[in-house]
Amino acid sequence: MTRIAVVDYGAGNLVSIDQALRAAGAEVVIARRGTDLRGADGLIVPGVGAAGPAMARLARRDLVGPIRDWVAEDRPFLGICLGMQLLFEGSDEDGSVTLGILAGRTVRLQDAPRLPHIGWNTVRRTREHPLFTGIAAGAFFYFVHSLAPRPTGVEAAAITLAWTDHGPEFVSAVARGRVAGVQFHPERSGSDGLQLLARFVELAAADPGAAEDPGAAQDPGATDDAGAVGGRRAAARSRTGRAGADRAVAGSAA
Repeated sequence: MTRIAVVDYGAGNLVSIDQALRAAGAEVVIARRGTDLRGADGLIVPGVGAAGPAMARLARRDLVGPIRDWVAEDRPFLGICLGMQLLFEGSDEDGSVTLGILAGRTVRLQDAPRLPHIGWNTVRRTREHPLFTGIAAGAFFYFVHSLAPRPTGVEAAAITLAWTDHGPEFVSAVARGRVAGVQFHPERSGSDGLQLLARFVELAAADPGAAEDPGAAQDPGATDDAGAVGGRRAAARSRTGRAGADRAVAGSAA
C-alpha cells in the first residue's frame, strides 16, 4: 500500500485530506515530527493562515530540514494552499522567510474584486501534467486565500503549471520534477479535487521516473539516465543550500 505522509503543524484541513487519500487506497501517516517521514512514498504539506507562524511551527517540530531534504531528492511532494506558498523564498504578508526551494515570493493579490478570494474558480493549465490526468482543461477548484506565489528567475515559466483569474491572473499551480503545489484546496473541490489527490497517490507509488514533469525539463542536454537524475538532485540540493540560515530565521520566529 502506498504510504503518504501528511504534515500536521496546526495549519491544515487534515480530516478531509486524510479521507480523500484513504479513498484513493493510500495509507496515511500524520507527520508531526521529521522522523515521521521515514518510510513514506509521498509527502503532502497542507495549510491555511500566515507563513511566519507556519514556519515557526515547522521549525519547532523539526520538519523544515526533512521537508527540504525530501524535495532535494526529487521525491513526490504536494503543497496545498499555504503549503504551496511555503515552497518559495518568502512572503510579503508578514515578511517571513520560507523554505526557499523555488525562486520567488508570495504576494498579495493585486486589484482583486474582493479579498479573500473564496469560492470556485477555473484553473487554466499551461501544459499537461500527470497530476491533472483525467481532469478537464479549465476545471473548477475551490479557493480560500488572499495571497499567491509569484515565481521569478530563469525557472519561472518552466515551473508555472496553471493560472487563475481573480481580477488579474495569478499562479494557481506549479510543478518541477516530482514536486508540485496548488493554491486551491483539492480536498474541498469535489470529484476533480479527489481525482487530483488520487493521481498523487498513483504517482507516489510509481517508479522514480514515472512522475517526472516533462514540461519543466528545459535543459536540452538533459537525459533520462541515472546520471541525469543524479545531476538534477544535486542541483536541487544546491538550490536548498540556504537551509542553515533559514532554520535560524524560523527558529527566531518561534
